[in-house]
Amino acid sequence: MILEEVLFYIILPFPSSSNDCLSIMALPGKDIGKTIIKAVENQIDAEIEKLDNLDISELEAIRKERLAKMKQESEEKRQWLANGHGEYSEIGESEFFNITKNSKNVIAHFYKNDAARCKIFDHHLKLIAPRHLEVKIVTLDAEKSPFLASRLNIKVIPTLLIVVNNVTKDKIIGFTDLGNCDDFSTEILEWRLAQSSVIKYEGDLLNPPQKMKQNQKIKRVVKSNKTIRGSNYDTSDSDDE
Repeated sequence: MILEEVLFYIILPFPSSSNDCLSIMALPGKDIGKTIIKAVENQIDAEIEKLDNLDISELEAIRKERLAKMKQESEEKRQWLANGHGEYSEIGESEFFNITKNSKNVIAHFYKNDAARCKIFDHHLKLIAPRHLEVKIVTLDAEKSPFLASRLNIKVIPTLLIVVNNVTKDKIIGFTDLGNCDDFSTEILEWRLAQSSVIKYEGDLLNPPQKMKQNQKIKRVVKSNKTIRGSNYDTSDSDDE
């Protein structure tokens, strides 16, 4: 298919009748480009005419709507920053419920000092926090938070707990959902978090970023793990998870 034909299908409005379609397709190749340009010009002229036909009250309504949206976004951002969004911080067990109450979107990283993979999550979450002000990202020492760990069924370290509207929506347990490797990219973690709608994401939710290595596969089903006993947790420091 030549370039002109591709542009024709993308840009040109669908003909109003089969006769119109046959007439356009019968044009010589050199005339298709002119037809496309004319169609685009007509579309632009129609939009300009539409704006010209708006009266002052309609234009004012559009302006007010836009200003109201900008004001709402500004206030939302101010509230996020006031609640500590944009930074990756450690909290205690007693702070958790206030945070999930005050912030709509929360990511909580349960870590253990001797679990190497927790440091990898730390690295990526520090990068994600300032990129996504819409989510509050915190980390908790699982051994110092026994009540939370038990109540939230945290069995494997590291675990990312995802809370939306004060309800646990999802968990990322170890690195199984991230290609089961230690060198996954920050973009891969963002993509996985976006599956739970805890962050805003403009990419393709159906397919992971291209930075995923060819031999890595995203696994969405997590195997069962041992139950917590006292302060002993399973750690996902092996690629065999």
